[in-house]
Amino acid sequence: MTGRDRPPPATPLEEAIAAYIKRAGIKRRLDQASVIPEWGELVGPQIAAVTTPHLVTQDGALIVSVASAGWLQELQLMSPTILKRLGQHGKKIRRIVWRAE
Repeated sequence: MTGRDRPPPATPLEEAIAAYIKRAGIKRRLDQASVIPEWGELVGPQIAAVTTPHLVTQDGALIVSVASAGWLQELQLMSPTILKRLGQHGKKIRRIVWRAE
């Protein structure tokens, strides 16, 4: 085989996926969604024990269910602090919607 007949070198899978994510324009949504598996680490064990994050909407709202009405009220008051903490960890969440279970 001559140099002109050789196929281009293979791209590592990690690079190919990163390029696809960039081309598809979904990086921001993937970054937002990463808050769900990391929730416990981000908010701490006490809040994680009484909440369950479900999804991030297209407009950046995080939907979270809460175990009780008392916690719901407390977490609504804590929303600015929690949003700030999420932002410090690179999570681009615009607001949190708390829902009683």
